[in-house]
This record gives sequence, structure tokens and C-alpha cells, in this order.
Amino acid sequence: MTRPTSLPLIQVLRALAAVMVAAGHAQFEVAGLAARAGLPFAPAARLPWPAGVDVFFVISGFIIVHAAAPLYGRADARKIFLAHRIARVVPLYWLATTLYLALAFARPGLLGAGSEGPLYLAASYLFWPMARADGAVQPLYSLGWTLNYEMAFYALFALALPWGGGRIAGGERIASPRRTVLGVVALLGGLVLVGRVAGPLPGPLAAPIAFWSDPIVLEFACGALLALARQEGFRLPAPARLVLAVAGLVLLCVAGEAPALPRALAWGGPAALLVAAAALGPAGAVGPRLRPAVVLGDASYALYLAHPFVVRGLRVTAETAGLAAVLGPGPLAASMLVLAAGAAILLHRIVERPLTRAARALLAPASPVNKG
Repeated sequence: MTRPTSLPLIQVLRALAAVMVAAGHAQFEVAGLAARAGLPFAPAARLPWPAGVDVFFVISGFIIVHAAAPLYGRADARKIFLAHRIARVVPLYWLATTLYLALAFARPGLLGAGSEGPLYLAASYLFWPMARADGAVQPLYSLGWTLNYEMAFYALFALALPWGGGRIAGGERIASPRRTVLGVVALLGGLVLVGRVAGPLPGPLAAPIAFWSDPIVLEFACGALLALARQEGFRLPAPARLVLAVAGLVLLCVAGEAPALPRALAWGGPAALLVAAAALGPAGAVGPRLRPAVVLGDASYALYLAHPFVVRGLRVTAETAGLAAVLGPGPLAASMLVLAAGAAILLHRIVERPLTRAARALLAPASPVNKG
């Protein structure tokens, strides 16, 4: 069993996606502060900042297929895959959710958290989509809505994983994810189709089915198909990948934050172009100029989960101390991003990696280590 090749440009793209989400939240906080302080502030609208999530989803579809290469055809593939995904996602998310819950009890007005019942709290920890009292299908730590999609994708991929086998070449088994990828793409497409045909369902399954059948899940399928293309040897020359990257960014800018097309097309389509540009070239190290972005990409999950605490904390501190007028709204937003990035890198190295290693050792002690 060999580890999948490293693709540093994917990590660079992860960094971009996480920064986009953090930038949107930082500007939202600063805009509110500036309005209360009577300061002029116009949030940057060059990119639709929430589309960073769509980039993440396409990357996730790609990296799951890519990182599972040693598992295709193995009898214990499902067990190992799910153990690695749980170890990768759950510890840090549970830590963030618990911290949010503690702050909600200590200072309810700081977070604006509502009072939900124990069933809702359990659903938040277990990645089960459940409507809040106001009707929004979001977990306690609202950023976790994306992880509810991630976990559903992992479950479907685990279901399809044993369908992938391998072929023998030169006496050696070569992993072949084709049937797994096509199977999971069919499952995702079928889920969306059922949601469109069946319409709203009554009962407790109404919210989960409506949530999981949103066309946004097709972004995972796009990433998985890109990984299959790479697995089967498809590569693009550098000029073509540059064209894809530029086209992806331009299309995101044109779509804006209120796109006329459905999200999966308006943001998911350009996100797929960006991932294709990063994924369909040769593997290898990046230059020193991009190395900081790779480091931040490695910490992108920590940045995604931790940045709201940093952004809100700095906003409250600046508002309490009257620093908004001294620093200015723009520099304050930039400071939020810099501090969030620094905190994420520390969190990744000091907390996330040890937690992930410990969880993997507990859940799959003898399995090959896949990153992603």
C-alpha cells in the first residue's frame, strides 16, 4: 500500500477557500461595528465570499477519492475509511461546538444563541440536520452545516467503496476507483432527483431529506469525477490549467453574492474549474512563494472552525476599547484575518494533529495513514 501523491496546489486552494469564508465573516462583523460607530465602511465585493464553501466541497469530493487509493478492493475498506474520516473531522468539530456551547451559557448575548432542546443538541454533535426553533436547518455551531453535508458524502462514499476493485498489471494490483466513483456520483444524483420529484415530505425526515437532496451535493460529485480523471492518467498542460483558474475566478466574480443561477451552478461550476486547475497537473513541490499558502491550506479546517471565535472576539475587544476609530474598519478586518490565520496554524499543529493521530490510533490502529 502506497500513500497517494501529494498535491500542494490543492492545499493552496484550500487556503483560498478558508480565507474567503473568513473574509466574509470578518467584513460582516466590521460592517456592524462601523455602522454603530458611525464610520464609513464598504465591504469588498470582488468575490462572493461564501463561495469558499463550494470550493471546499469540490475539493472534498476530489481528495476523498484521491486519498482512498490504497483502500479500493480491500475487505476492510469501509471500516478504515470511516475511521479515518471520523478521526479527521469529529474531534476538532466537537471541541469547537463545546466551546460555542460554553460561551452560549456564559454570555448568551455575545453569540445570539437560542435555547434549543437536548434532541437538537444531540443532532448538532451527530451531524444530523435538524431544524431550529426559527426553522433554519443548522446545528448549534452554525458553520457545522457544511460538515453535515460532508458526513453524508462520506457515508455514501463508504457505501460505494467496496464496489471499486483493481486490475492486475505486471503482477501488481493497481487501484481502480472507477466503479466506486461512478456509484457515488449516481447516488448523489439520485438523491437530488428524489428531492426534486418527491417534494417536501411530512414527519421528522422532512428536514434531513430536503437538506441532503439540495443540488449543492453535486459539487462533491464534480470533485470525485476530477479525481477519477486524474487517477486514470488525464493531465492538462500548464497554459490550459491557467485558463481554467482564471475562468473560475472570473465566473465567481461575475456571479457575485446574489447569483441569478442556482448556487451549484453559479458557484459550484467555477469552483470545479479551480479544482481542475489545481488537480490535473503534475505532482510536485511548490516554490517558496507558495509555501505559506500550503501551510495555511494544511490548517484550513482549523481556520474554518476557529475563525468565528477570533473574528467575534476581536470585534468585541475593539468595540469595547474604542479601537475601531483608531485602527479604521479596513485594517481591523485585515487584522482579524491575520490573527485568525495565525491561530489556525497553531491550533492545527498543537491540537488538531495530536487529536487526529490519537483518534486514528484508537479507531484504526493498524491501517495505512491517508491524509485529507
